[in-house]
Amino acid sequence: MEENQLDSVLVPLGLAIFVGYHLWLLFSIIRNPTTTVIGINSQTRHKWVFCLMADPLKNGVLAVQTIRNNIMASTLLATTAITLSSLISVYVSNKSSSPSSKLIYGNKSTVMSSIKFFAILLCFLMAFLCNVQSIRYYAHVSFLATVPASQGRRDAIEYVARNLNRGSFFWSLGLRAFYLSFPLFLWVFGPIPMFVCCFIMSFVLYFLDTTTTFTRDLHSHSIKQEAIVEDL
Repeated sequence: MEENQLDSVLVPLGLAIFVGYHLWLLFSIIRNPTTTVIGINSQTRHKWVFCLMADPLKNGVLAVQTIRNNIMASTLLATTAITLSSLISVYVSNKSSSPSSKLIYGNKSTVMSSIKFFAILLCFLMAFLCNVQSIRYYAHVSFLATVPASQGRRDAIEYVARNLNRGSFFWSLGLRAFYLSFPLFLWVFGPIPMFVCCFIMSFVLYFLDTTTTFTRDLHSHSIKQEAIVEDL
């Protein structure tokens, strides 16, 4: 295979591995949420909202402080993403020649170089938008979770729990965009590092996203205990 043809083969293959893993993860979250960390955290946040809103006047400070920490984390990621996007834009606009480094093994044309930086820029912009959307949901929850009139109203509590989980899901999407930026950045040095990074990152994320038997047993035990308390 010629050097200029590597990008047309290894880059789509690497992205297919990364996207295919996340499609499998999405399917697992929908069908078997307790087998994934995201699914278990979603159920845990749902129970957390019910516990706090059982007495919002007493637990209001705890709820606001916890949500504030999440807002700060989302703000940090959003600021980092938009800053990196600005730096990439300035670099591309001031770039006058195509890369000629011997470290790059692949297509070295100016058009391909522009596509690489545009992909990284688009990735960080998506991370910024997802984190801003996450801040939006967290801000709504910080008001809704402390409303005394919602005490005992299951429909209102369910609405707050859904908004909290949506904020967390957008935060996870923003974080995944940062993960994707690593192989896209390595693509600047050639398609081979990009493909290897996609494979290794998908392998590492599998162990970070899936739960162990101990975690599932602990979670199912807590759900059973909660059901017993509600029955009493």
